[in-house]
Amino acid sequence: MIKYSAPAKVHMSGEHSVVYGKPALLTAINYRLICTLIEKSQHPVRDGQIVKIDSIVRKHLKIHNRSIDYNIKITSDIPRGKGLGSSAAFSCALVSAIYEHYSKREASQETISNLAYTAEKLFHANASGGDTTTSCMGGLVFFRKEFEFLKGIYTLNFKIPRVIEQRLYLIDTGKPVEKTSDMVNYIGKAYNKNPKKYERIMNEIEKTTKRMVISIVKKDAEFFSQQLRQNQSLLTDLGVVSEKAQKLLNDISVFAVGKITGAGGIKSGAGFALCFVNDERGFAQYCEKHSISIIKFNQSHEGVKKL
Repeated sequence: MIKYSAPAKVHMSGEHSVVYGKPALLTAINYRLICTLIEKSQHPVRDGQIVKIDSIVRKHLKIHNRSIDYNIKITSDIPRGKGLGSSAAFSCALVSAIYEHYSKREASQETISNLAYTAEKLFHANASGGDTTTSCMGGLVFFRKEFEFLKGIYTLNFKIPRVIEQRLYLIDTGKPVEKTSDMVNYIGKAYNKNPKKYERIMNEIEKTTKRMVISIVKKDAEFFSQQLRQNQSLLTDLGVVSEKAQKLLNDISVFAVGKITGAGGIKSGAGFALCFVNDERGFAQYCEKHSISIIKFNQSHEGVKKL
């Protein structure tokens, strides 16, 4: 039996703009997916996604003409389809387990990240690689992809300070109707119709991302809160924040500053929103009264790991 775990991620800043060569700031959080590989199983796995990832790993290892002889069990406390990187965690943990199954050794972080990214591109055509990098590496990640062959990945050697982290929560605005690929394609079409407008927004998001890094380094909670507010305003300008999500964020604005984290949504919910809370009691009471799911934000400093 081989078992690996990989964390969820939160996009602090840089959603969508990362697809256009702008930087993104992401962090792993302490909600995890566990992949258990049962070797020599009498009921080998047949799931399409797992079979595709198996093929990616075997091609990397140059293993041919060998049938799948294992089963896979997945357990997870990462909400699916709500912008927290459940797919990336799945790819990272599964790649790690399958790699060890065939090679009898653990893969390097770089190998896991690269193979998981290859898998994510099969499932999400416009995947940037930021999600899989963060789930693989853990901690804070500053990520930028200029071209497919030119990516800057920086695992930052500092943490989100306690003065900021203790006031961070995630709230559920509802599951988006749209898939991540739908939202990326939506922005792509809008960008092509009005490149000047959308390039301006992308450039402003880049500035916000860099300022957010500075706020974390300086342990400046107020400056961080300002960048969160600005980031949400820019995502609204992009058109990826549904009316339902925007109303919720407007309603809680007396208690907290919030922004969506992930691809967003248009027709219904927009996934989870990251909130910097000024009035914890009022925030908690409002969410309880309106049956809004809350997750306490806890940064994870561990990426994919063997259990």
